[in-house]
Amino acid sequence: MMNSPLDNTIDKSVDTAGVLVRQLWKIWESLVEMVPGMIIALVVFLVTWLVASSASRIADWITRKREMRPSLRALIDTLIRIAIWIFGTLIALTILLPGLTPTGLITGLGLGTVAIGFAFQDFFENFLAGIFIMARKKMRIGDYIKAGDIEGTVEMIRLRDTHIRKLSRELLIVPNTHMFKNTLEILTDEASRRHEITTGVAYHTDLEQAREVIRKAVASADGVDPERPVDVLATQFNDSSIDFTVRWWSGSDIAAMLDSRDSVVRRIKIALDKADIEIPFPQVTHNFREPIRLESDGKK
Repeated sequence: MMNSPLDNTIDKSVDTAGVLVRQLWKIWESLVEMVPGMIIALVVFLVTWLVASSASRIADWITRKREMRPSLRALIDTLIRIAIWIFGTLIALTILLPGLTPTGLITGLGLGTVAIGFAFQDFFENFLAGIFIMARKKMRIGDYIKAGDIEGTVEMIRLRDTHIRKLSRELLIVPNTHMFKNTLEILTDEASRRHEITTGVAYHTDLEQAREVIRKAVASADGVDPERPVDVLATQFNDSSIDFTVRWWSGSDIAAMLDSRDSVVRRIKIALDKADIEIPFPQVTHNFREPIRLESDGKK
């Protein structure tokens, strides 16, 4: 007796359902078998977290006793945490996937790192630049810096970016590659630095007298370091004046620079006025080849 087409369809449906049920049951059995490994892996992650936290506190205590700068302490703390978490993750994955050996896992990670490196090239560039920035001695928290078109006070140095506070109080979050690739000018690397301005006197002025008047005025200004020399150097013949470059030493931070500059400019102006020395302004002389006839009220 031959089976009808309907019977064949029913038989195929029953076989398909049976295969599906058997596959789902195998998946369930695999998940049940993985439960002990998952529990152990979670315990490993918990232990890793506890070890990383404890190691971070110990490292912070040691680095504070050695009076390391904040950026280097943050770098050491971050590297310790990363190392512990990588080690703990490798152990957890080996427990969770018994067929995965540490050698195979490291090999797979090595091959995957190439692809990840291309995909996250900017991220890793900033990460490596952050490590180099945090490891070097220069550029501390609180320094006033210039890096390309960036200028301000360093508030925070992280592995990926640096926080810069501008004088107008805006916060700039600058990628570390910008800080690492551009020339970095640290204005507050030392407690004091030299400042300078340019001032001019009229051509008929006695330059030696003017030099001495300016020097005494600058030396008496607020914020000027009395132990450092004041330089008053005649530098150029300008259009309407002979210019002096005036240099003095004061605090390196922006507030000290602005205060001393304000005091120096005011003292120079007062001293030159008292000495009757002219501070000229630009003047233009017009020469005409023929006399100019002026007309007024229609009359020449």
